[in-house]
Amino acid sequence: MTTVIRADRLIDGTGAAPVEDAVLIVDQGKIAGTFAGQAPEGLVPADAEVLDLPGCTILPGLIDSHVHLNFPGNGLLLEEIMTEPEGVLVATATFAAGKALAAGVTTVRDTGCVHSTVFEVRRALELGHGVGPRILACGQPITITGGHTWYLGGEADGVDGLRKKVRSMAKLGADAIKVMASGGGTRNTISHLPSFSPAEMTAIVDEAHRMGRKVTAHCLNAQAIEIAVDAGVDQLEHAGFIVDEAGNQKFDPAVAEKVAKAGVAVTSTLAVGGYAVEVMRAKPELTRAEQEFLDHWSMMLEDNLNTFTQLHEAGVRIVAGTDAGWRFTPIDGLAEEIKLLERAGMSSMQALVAATGNAAATLGVGDKFGTLEPGLAADVLVVGGDPLENLSALRDVRLVLQGGEIRARAAA
Repeated sequence: MTTVIRADRLIDGTGAAPVEDAVLIVDQGKIAGTFAGQAPEGLVPADAEVLDLPGCTILPGLIDSHVHLNFPGNGLLLEEIMTEPEGVLVATATFAAGKALAAGVTTVRDTGCVHSTVFEVRRALELGHGVGPRILACGQPITITGGHTWYLGGEADGVDGLRKKVRSMAKLGADAIKVMASGGGTRNTISHLPSFSPAEMTAIVDEAHRMGRKVTAHCLNAQAIEIAVDAGVDQLEHAGFIVDEAGNQKFDPAVAEKVAKAGVAVTSTLAVGGYAVEVMRAKPELTRAEQEFLDHWSMMLEDNLNTFTQLHEAGVRIVAGTDAGWRFTPIDGLAEEIKLLERAGMSSMQALVAATGNAAATLGVGDKFGTLEPGLAADVLVVGGDPLENLSALRDVRLVLQGGEIRARAAA
């Protein structure tokens, strides 16, 4: 089964220059080759399906490195979301998966779910009971007793307790281990202080690596970042520099340099602030509480953009992730995240690679998909226009392939 896609250009996800007048050949669900002008004679069988998409750009399917499929992204706090039964959370995750795929997001990493719910959705998709993105799942985020997202079931304390919790996540089928290295949006947690001691964090990383799992750490303050990096984590989520209860930030260049030298990637999650501000500004009239919310998140968004500008300039590897489901962040919001990375100082090409090739490599799946290199799974997104000229083109989805199968297609 061979498919040929023709378009004005192709961006392969590696950062290489675009291929103009592009031809992409997909065979048996894998990338067979990319060419300019036309494919070599004899490579395309006579019965191949040919899809001509003039005015369009071919890209790898997008990868959102930080989502919460259980969460609805409608402004509810975690405490409110958790009043629903698990069946509702499973259904929420299932519907979210379909919406993500239709937006060209062919892979997501779920960085925190209730108990085993996302593992179950992942299994249903594997069995062919529906369509959705490839799901890499962390399961319950490991957190201190009463720590950020403790409602999800990931509480553990002490070196022995944390090793056991890592093993339990591996037993459930976690692809990676997520740890809440600081507080966050959960009530009564502290964002400006680390949650785990160096010994505890080292135990988590050591046990996860022993079991072949990468570790990513939610960090909202510099001390938590340092503890995580010193322990050997593979990735950081958010990488905030909050210094007080009000959420004020103070960037620390020495910590950024440490992250860069260690080769630890950082997931951006700028869309949380972007969508919070957008939703509030769209209201015709704000209550006092809503105005305070807008003021706070406007400050946070600017601080976070500034932080990512400086992290990028320090040489830190950035991957795109939205924190979809949290606050007002939709599951199909990765295009907005990519635009915000450009706003933070990345080139449009760098921002696209952060959501394709770099994301795949960071998550440990770059040998399977994430770029349009021969032999990899044919996860493909075709959009109208040229995203290098305007990243809003990512919203104009014309075609989505996953493993060579057409999953979404715009009407002719």
